[in-house]
Amino acid sequence: MGIVVVSGTGTEIGKTVVTAAVAAVATAAGRSVAVLKPAQTGVGPAERGDADEVVRLSGAAGSVELGRFPEPLAPGTAARRAGLAPVGPREVAEAARKLAAEHDLVLVEGAGGLLVRFDEEGGTLADAAALLGAPVLVVVPAGLGTLNSTTLTAEALRTRGIEQLGVVVGSWPAEPDLAARCNLADLPEAAGAPLLGAVPEGSGALDPAEFRAAAGGWLGPALGGSWDAEVFGERFAAAFEQHPGASTP
Repeated sequence: MGIVVVSGTGTEIGKTVVTAAVAAVATAAGRSVAVLKPAQTGVGPAERGDADEVVRLSGAAGSVELGRFPEPLAPGTAARRAGLAPVGPREVAEAARKLAAEHDLVLVEGAGGLLVRFDEEGGTLADAAALLGAPVLVVVPAGLGTLNSTTLTAEALRTRGIEQLGVVVGSWPAEPDLAARCNLADLPEAAGAPLLGAVPEGSGALDPAEFRAAAGGWLGPALGGSWDAEVFGERFAAAFEQHPGASTP
């Protein structure tokens, strides 16, 4: 896995924190990790972007941002409104390959969902992943509605012949409701791919040292961690059976 594309079923669901967790685990294992953010939107020139945040939390070797657009919109729309050149899939693929020649692992973090438009030609993160022949790690929310968006994302990947590495819950609630608990069992079926982790909500606010120490416990062995989907699911199922009236959808 020299290059992994990190996408999601939507926006504000924890892609940056999941990317940081994967980077932290790989860095702790002695791998050189670079983070590529093709298009950063909704951030001003002097503000810290998603790639910067990944490096801060994980200790990754470095990051590259190909385009920055101030309004919090889809990359193609944000670029057009800012009067700036958009970042297309070929530019993303070229930058990722260059980083892969210098690092053990390159994590390409998308903006929004898999099929958000990058440019006026309709290029997407899926197109970049296809050009790279890279697997996609899909970040999903925990609760109600996630099964439909996860299924649609998986279908889009299969249609394009792109490998789905698996799914990670980007923000696992401290007090999960019935839907979230049931989704632990249902997400792998919806995705047609394994559940590879669950990052606790609020993890991005941890001190970097605490974040790095804990990251391996949030991710499964396929991502270098020790998290066990079966054990995690059984723990929450048992808790609900003991207190069935404590949490409802």
